[in-house]
Amino acid sequence: MRRMVRVFWGPRKETPQELAGRWKAMLDALPALLPAASSVPTGQPWTWTRHHTSGRPTELRPDEAELAAALQADHDSPQTSDGAGLRLASQGEPGWEAGVSGRGGGESEYVTQAVVLTVVSPDGAEVPEAALLALIADIWEPDFGDATDDELLDALEDRAGFDYTLSHVSVGRLAYLSPGRAGPAPAGVGVAREELRGAGVLLDIAPPGDIETVVDAYVRLRDAGALDPLPRPMDRTVL
Repeated sequence: MRRMVRVFWGPRKETPQELAGRWKAMLDALPALLPAASSVPTGQPWTWTRHHTSGRPTELRPDEAELAAALQADHDSPQTSDGAGLRLASQGEPGWEAGVSGRGGGESEYVTQAVVLTVVSPDGAEVPEAALLALIADIWEPDFGDATDDELLDALEDRAGFDYTLSHVSVGRLAYLSPGRAGPAPAGVGVAREELRGAGVLLDIAPPGDIETVVDAYVRLRDAGALDPLPRPMDRTVL
């Protein structure tokens, strides 16, 4: 099964060094939550495969200096228009893969910044989606986020009119809402979880396979204004 844990936010200027601190905190925490997603022995730091816009993949260790150098190189690349980002992958035990892609530090008024963790696992395997979403939301301080998969996104598009070309704001089995979004969220949509240490709310909306409840939650949150897109041009990081 392929699933995604995603967070999004608006303009927020950060240096490659500042971004490296966020990346390191995230990458350091992932092995404990996804031990099967790497071939590295338990307790040892992972070495990630870094994919580039052009050229062959290279290895990248989650060392802050190495991360900062990689982000600085991406920031300075003529192919980069704003901010800095990485695309990393890890091959684990049979049936397990993990990938992290993200771009931050930008000031564009039209390009949403994001971090997306993709996990491929054997059918039936347990993946701690709530802990993963809480981790990424606490580190990146986004506007919104979710734990979802392609089937859920297709259902939202087909049954609820979700159009990612107009707005990325969505929900999945779990949803993270920044304080400005949590305020108008109607009572009874999901259950607030306690994994989140920072601001905002982490909602447990439905168990895996319950597409109808997710669609209903999306419609109720959207109609209440909790899923309004950031204004364009974007003039803030969160709603």
